[in-house]
Amino acid sequence: MSEHRRKPPQPQGGGRAAARRAAQQPSGRRGARPAAGSPGPSAHSPSGSYGSTSTPREEEEPAYSGRAEARRAQRGGGRRRAPDVAGPPRGPGRRTASPGRPGKKRFVDYPRFGRQGWRRWVPSWKLVSACCLGCFGLLIAFVGAAYYMVAIPDVAQAAKAQNNVYYWADGSQMVATGGEVNRQIIPYEQIPSAMRYAVISAENKTFETDSGVDPQGIARALLNMAKGGQTQGGSTITQQYVKNAQLNDQSQTITRKFKELFISIKVGATKQKSEIMAGYLNTAYYGRGAYGLQAAARTYYGKDAKNLDPSQCAFLASLLKGATYFDPAGAPEIDPAATAEQNTKNATERWTWILDQEVKDKHMTQAERDKYRLFPMPDKPKKGANLSGQIGYLVSLAQASAKNSNPDMNLAQGGYQIYTTFDKKKVQEMEGVVKKVRDKNIDPKKRPDVDTFVQFGAASVEVKTGAIVAIYGGDDATKHFTNNADETGAQVGSTFKPFVLAAGMEYGKRDPNKPASQSDSSRTPVSPDSIYSGKNKLKIKNYDGTVWKDENGNEWLQTNDGNESYNPPSYAIDLRYAMQESVNTPYVQLGMDVGTDKVKQAAMAAGLRDSKTSMASSSVPSFSIGTSSPSAIRMAGAYATFAASGTQRDPFSVTKVLKNGNVIYKHEDQAKSAFPAAVANNVTDVLKTVVDKGTGTNAKLSGRQVAGKTGTTDGNRSAWFVGYTPQYSTAVGMYRLDDNETSKKREFLKMFGTGGQEKIHGASFPSTIWHDYMQQALGGSPAVPFPAPEKIGDKVYGGGMSPSPTPVATPSTPPSPSPSIKPSHTPPSMSPSPSPSSSCSRWDWTCSDPTGGADTGPTNGGTNGGPTPSPTPSRTKPGGGPGGAGPGGWFGGTNGG
Repeated sequence: MSEHRRKPPQPQGGGRAAARRAAQQPSGRRGARPAAGSPGPSAHSPSGSYGSTSTPREEEEPAYSGRAEARRAQRGGGRRRAPDVAGPPRGPGRRTASPGRPGKKRFVDYPRFGRQGWRRWVPSWKLVSACCLGCFGLLIAFVGAAYYMVAIPDVAQAAKAQNNVYYWADGSQMVATGGEVNRQIIPYEQIPSAMRYAVISAENKTFETDSGVDPQGIARALLNMAKGGQTQGGSTITQQYVKNAQLNDQSQTITRKFKELFISIKVGATKQKSEIMAGYLNTAYYGRGAYGLQAAARTYYGKDAKNLDPSQCAFLASLLKGATYFDPAGAPEIDPAATAEQNTKNATERWTWILDQEVKDKHMTQAERDKYRLFPMPDKPKKGANLSGQIGYLVSLAQASAKNSNPDMNLAQGGYQIYTTFDKKKVQEMEGVVKKVRDKNIDPKKRPDVDTFVQFGAASVEVKTGAIVAIYGGDDATKHFTNNADETGAQVGSTFKPFVLAAGMEYGKRDPNKPASQSDSSRTPVSPDSIYSGKNKLKIKNYDGTVWKDENGNEWLQTNDGNESYNPPSYAIDLRYAMQESVNTPYVQLGMDVGTDKVKQAAMAAGLRDSKTSMASSSVPSFSIGTSSPSAIRMAGAYATFAASGTQRDPFSVTKVLKNGNVIYKHEDQAKSAFPAAVANNVTDVLKTVVDKGTGTNAKLSGRQVAGKTGTTDGNRSAWFVGYTPQYSTAVGMYRLDDNETSKKREFLKMFGTGGQEKIHGASFPSTIWHDYMQQALGGSPAVPFPAPEKIGDKVYGGGMSPSPTPVATPSTPPSPSPSIKPSHTPPSMSPSPSPSSSCSRWDWTCSDPTGGADTGPTNGGTNGGPTPSPTPSRTKPGGGPGGAGPGGWFGGTNGG
């Protein structure tokens, strides 16, 4: 037979049966070679018998008769090829069984089958598409369910607010006051079109065409809250209306934002724009407890909403941005920055902007706009009869405290129970004492030029807790609207000096031989025995001995009260005696030696606030003698830090707030260490000397230790006494402030002749009020001594003074009397004590002896304690007003009394 007709050889697998048997071999033997020494399959035997070896090419060929059989073998599940047979190569699209893994196709192919490495975790486009479609479907279902479940706000229901109930410290009810007193819903027809247009131009220009929601605004608010940033309100009028109507939930949370979003969508789809606008204006808060446009119109202008003119409407629209900062009456009890002046400026600017926007949006013609160029100043606030006397001041203070502790608390909507720290008996005692002093001494009819505009403010704080137990805010909260216990702008004068002494003990006097860059590394703590100059018109120096000059190159000459010098010819007095007699020059120079920045740091550590409205600039020497104007509450709290041996607690007025039986807020003690006990106790010991035998003797309490300080400012525009026992710290301030509504600006007036006194100082009316109140407040409680002070610091010499045998004026070791020094400026033991019948005490302000009074007015044209630069005519102008660093001298200053 010819070669080409010879039968081709059969596959080495031995046919289909052999292929099936090979596929049924154990999976672990796939591709295994024969054992060493055993014969391989013969290439010449048709039956595949052993006895000869195969060629390399024959080993690479498939073990099956064809591709179909190979595929069937592959679909055989866990069956594997014969050990001596190599399977077909796997292509990129084949799903081939792998060791220990079934080849069966899965419903969700993830991680990817047949992929290696990171490719196993990359989902296929089918899987991604399926997930997106599924999520979209769930989102649609969720939105539909949420849209169906939320309810549209009911304006009538939103107008029903509960009272807030305030409680005294003993748990008895003080007053109930709340939203329902000042709410009234009016129909859309009674809302002036000018009001609607003003709100649209100011709040939501697309109101008439939008769907009621602002997706970008919502996303921005959610993102901001997720980051922990400041919360944000709704962006559209619809969203703001929904927010206002949610009485039961005022929390700024993501959950509530989503709820508002769905309600806004539903409101926008189901309600007319006129209904939404009326609902918004009837539920919005306009300040002064007024909810709704009608209440706002009555509160601010004494008229019905329908009678408002476009100018008044523009002002009321400006209040919607935040009445705290746009009510011209101010709200310093909520935020000290919200003064009447600043708020009036804010309101005027926004009122102008809204009217201009109405013209731009074609809601008003330019001709009509030109009619309204004068700001429509609203009426002054009025309070209900239940808030008369001190109650209104107490409520406003508690409201501010609660709001600051929890910004999400919407007290204006009512339903809260506020438990305060106010002691009813002590509040009545403080009010009674002030009224007694006022009625006895202040007579505007008799002395209209000097007794008008006289104001008193006071606050008493519990030393161990910081709780405010009593305040005096003014005559009547329904008539006098500024809380005098809070910030008023009245400078505190020499009551600031204890912070200078504390800074000297805490931080120390800088080394005059060290450059400024190294001055902080070499300091010497001062003691109350440190020596400084008591010379009047003292040339103030920098810590390194160079003369201090202002930005214009002028030197600084510091004066004392009444232009008096102390202990000539050496003028050497120690800091204790300087505090006792309230001498300015030593403490101004001490402030320069320590650094006025450190003085400010000590004052803030004690509890004063670093705010533009209360803390003066520390860049001038007079900062150390009280050009700042903190509140009576803050001064009482700061002195309480000394009484508590250096432990500082912020004064507070609310212990807890409840709503629906749930505790919304609870005060927690946050005591901080402001000064070492040695510093605080030494300050207390020095202030005891002030009361025992100095300017504060009028505040003595029989059988009790008292520490305190008098203060009188330049120009006699304010006078203070701040003092404490181990139980209570109390601050009393007095000033004349012309804040009449006809005045263009607030102005502090001089008090020469006020109350029939030649001059008002801290040792007169303020110390009398302090004494009479504290005597009643302490009652029969046991007398508690102050901690004994330990020795502190070194006896340093400041302002160019140096150790010398010259006698030093001190309370303990007074020098010999000098003919040139006045008896009132001589240390106590340097002159014989006069008999009560022959003369009056220096600080006995009730005495009629004209020679015994203290703090007599400026003599020879000098200034009282304020800085007096070089004696050039252009730099000796008095005054300065409350807007500057101080009302006296060029930069301001204090008397020292």
